Amino acid sequence: MTDMFRLDQKTAVITGAGSGIGKAIAKAFTQQGATVHVLDLNEPAGQSTVADIVANGGEATFAPLDVSDPSAVTAFAASIESPDILVNNAGIGHVGNILTSTADDLDRLHAVNVRGPFNLCHAFVPDMLERGSGSVINIASVGGIVAVRDRLAYTATKFAVVGLTKALALDHSHQGVRFNAICPGRVETEFVQNLIAKYPDPQKAYQEMASTQLNARLAQPAEIAAAAVYLASDAAAMVTGSTMMIDGGWTAGK
Repeated sequence: MTDMFRLDQKTAVITGAGSGIGKAIAKAFTQQGATVHVLDLNEPAGQSTVADIVANGGEATFAPLDVSDPSAVTAFAASIESPDILVNNAGIGHVGNILTSTADDLDRLHAVNVRGPFNLCHAFVPDMLERGSGSVINIASVGGIVAVRDRLAYTATKFAVVGLTKALALDHSHQGVRFNAICPGRVETEFVQNLIAKYPDPQKAYQEMASTQLNARLAQPAEIAAAAVYLASDAAAMVTGSTMMIDGGWTAGK
């Protein structure tokens, strides 16, 4: 059964893989035998991910990439062979409601969170369709399924990611390529850890953040990565157009 999750002789492109969920996915994929192209705007972070993977016997390369720049994405796509797996993980957030958010805030998030996955899919999906195989995994959010208070722009863009995923699946799954979204709740990434550490009472801050999840804890990046391995593998051959919730039960009563 475990062989079903192997990714031997497969290549993966992962955006935002310099830290957090993207880094965990990159490491998990290489542990299952895949070769990974690590993409991130933060070059030191991306290089660090590659170094960690290589030190543990995996294969990975790094390239800096602004996913919101279609010409940069097209140039990168032309520099490599089309991957078997595409993970659109790069994303940014914003705190605000309609009274405190600006059109520029929404445009900034849309450029990365929505146009980014669109740009990568536009660059790589045609070759996947021509081959008749491939797995595209978009990292959305619990905020792509239910609204999150004071996250107006973020919620709007993550709903769009879920919609993009479903539209791609509806249009193209009959051609052999699978499209799925992972919707994490709150995850204990390096960014979140640093944010919590700045509070006067970090333990209280952690508990308040975790309280939205029924198991009263934040997810670990490796737990999101495990779902990505499944969706990338042959074990998920019947899974397309799905939104996989990894939210500690946040949406159970919604």
